[in-house]
Amino acid sequence: MPREEPGRDTRDLPRGTPYGTGAGNAYGSGGGETSRRGDGNGTREADGRGRAARRGRLRLRPFGLRTRLVLAFLLVAAVGCGTTAALTYRAARSAILEQTQNTAVSAFRDQVDDLAVPLPPDEDSLRDTLLNLAGKGKPRPWRVYAEYGSLRVSSTDRPTSSVITPELRARAHARRDTPHTSFQRVVKNGVPYLTIAIPAVFITRVGEEAAQPTGLVFYAVMELREEEANVEAMVTAARDGALPALAIALVPALIASRGVLRPVRELRRAAHSMGRGRLDTRIHAKGSDELADLARTFNESAAELERSVAELRRAEARARRFASDVSHELRTPLAGMLAVTEVLDEDAEGLDSDTARAVRLISAETVKLAVLVEDLMEISRFDARAAELHTDEVDVADCVRKTLISRRWTDPGQVHAALGEGIRARLDPRRFDVVVANLVGNALRHGRPLVTVRVYTDGGDEGDGGAGTGEAGVLVVQVSDRGPGIHPDVLPHVFERFYKADPARARSAGSGLGLAITQENVRLHGGTVEAANHPAGGAVFTVRIPL
Repeated sequence: MPREEPGRDTRDLPRGTPYGTGAGNAYGSGGGETSRRGDGNGTREADGRGRAARRGRLRLRPFGLRTRLVLAFLLVAAVGCGTTAALTYRAARSAILEQTQNTAVSAFRDQVDDLAVPLPPDEDSLRDTLLNLAGKGKPRPWRVYAEYGSLRVSSTDRPTSSVITPELRARAHARRDTPHTSFQRVVKNGVPYLTIAIPAVFITRVGEEAAQPTGLVFYAVMELREEEANVEAMVTAARDGALPALAIALVPALIASRGVLRPVRELRRAAHSMGRGRLDTRIHAKGSDELADLARTFNESAAELERSVAELRRAEARARRFASDVSHELRTPLAGMLAVTEVLDEDAEGLDSDTARAVRLISAETVKLAVLVEDLMEISRFDARAAELHTDEVDVADCVRKTLISRRWTDPGQVHAALGEGIRARLDPRRFDVVVANLVGNALRHGRPLVTVRVYTDGGDEGDGGAGTGEAGVLVVQVSDRGPGIHPDVLPHVFERFYKADPARARSAGSGLGLAITQENVRLHGGTVEAANHPAGGAVFTVRIPL
C-alpha cells in the first residue's frame, strides 16, 4: 500500500467506479480535533486530580531523622511509581484509542469506497445502504448518517445526531478540490464517541486522479465505552499496584535508615560519654563514606581534646602543688616576721616619725601577706578536696554575734545585726565564721555603712528587720550595704579568684580570695551564695544553707 500523508490518502481511486469516496487517513485532520475534544478532557481531568492531591497533602511536622529518611525514601518511591504509572497510562490509553480509531476509520472508508450511489440519492435506497453499512461496523456496529443538501437519512430512527459537531461538518465540506476523511473524539453526556466524516466523490475521467465532491457526506458514530472501561481498569490496576509497591519499598527504606542512623547513634552516645568526662571515648569507624569520615574526625578531635585536657590538668595540678608548697614554706618565716613586727609595733612610739611610719607599714604588709598565705593554703585544700566539715549543732544568731564581736564590728553606725533568735543548725563553726566575716568585711571595704546582717529561715517573717523565727528548711544569711552596688558586668565574676572589678587598680584591699573561699565553704555545707544589687541601692549577698 502506498504511504499515507496526514489529512489525505494518496492511494489510487478505484478504476471504473463512477462514484468513489474522498481520500482520508486516521492520522489526518481529525487528529487535531482529537486533542481538543477527547485528549483535552482527559488532560483537564488529570490536572484537576493533581491539584486536588496537592491541596490534600498535609504539612508534615518535624520528625526524627529515621522518620524523615523513611518518608523521603517512600516519597521518591511514590514519585517513581506515579511517574511510571502516568507514562504507562498515557501510552496505553493512546494505543487503545488509536487502535480502535484506526480500525473504525479504515473500515468505514473501505465500506464507503465500495458503494455506488446514484445521484440525486433516493431516500429509501440510501437508508438501506446506511443500514447495510451500520451492520458491517468494526470493531463494533456503527450508527451511520448521510447528508445531501437538505436530505438527512440515518440508520436509526433519528435522521441526525447531536454528537456530530458543526466543526466536523465544516471539515467534511472544506477543501472541495481535495476532499478527505475527518474524525473527532467527542464526549457527550459523559459518554465518549468517535465520529467519522467521509465525503463521497466521483472521478471525472478514468485514469485520472482528480476527484470532484458530490455533496453527499457519510457520517459514522461509534461509542467508546469499552475503550474507556479498559483505560479505567488500567488506572485501577496501577493504583492498586502502587500501594503494595510502597509497602515493599518500606523494607529497604528501614534498612537504609538503620545503616545511616547506626553511626549517628554511636556518635550521640560518644558525645554524651565525653560530656560526662570520659575523654577516652572513641567510635569504631569502618567504611569509606561520609559517616565513616565523620567518625574518624570525631576520634581525632576527641584524642586531641584528651591530650589538651590532660595537659591542662597536669599544669593545674602543678600550679596547685606550687601554691601549696610555697604557702607551707612561707608559714614559718612569716610567723617569725609577725612576732618581730609585733615587737616593733610596741616600740614604734619611741621611734622618730619616719621610722615609726616605716615600721607600721612593714607590720601591716606582713599581716596582709600572712592572710594571703593562709587563704592560699585554704584554697589549696579545697582544690585537693581535702577540706572537711566538722559540724556541730549551734545557735546561728550566737555564731554571727561572736563573729562581729571578735572583729570589733560592734559600732551600730557601721553594722546592724537583725538576727532571728532560736534558729539552730548543724554547721562547721569555724567555716561559718569565715563566711560571715568575709561577707561583712567585703561590705565594709567596698560598700558604705550601714551594713546589715540578717539571719532568718526561708518562709519566716522578714518583718522587723528580717528576724524570722518560723520553722523552715533553709537557713538564710543576708549581708547588704548602702554603697554604689556592683556593676552588672562584674556580678558574674565576683566569686572568681583574684578578680578585679577595676583592672587599673594594681592591688586590692584584701587577698582577692575572700569571696572564693566563702563560696567553697558554703558549698561544703550543701548551700549556695548569690550576689545581687538592691533596688534601693547597695550590694546584697545571700547565703542559703539547708537545715
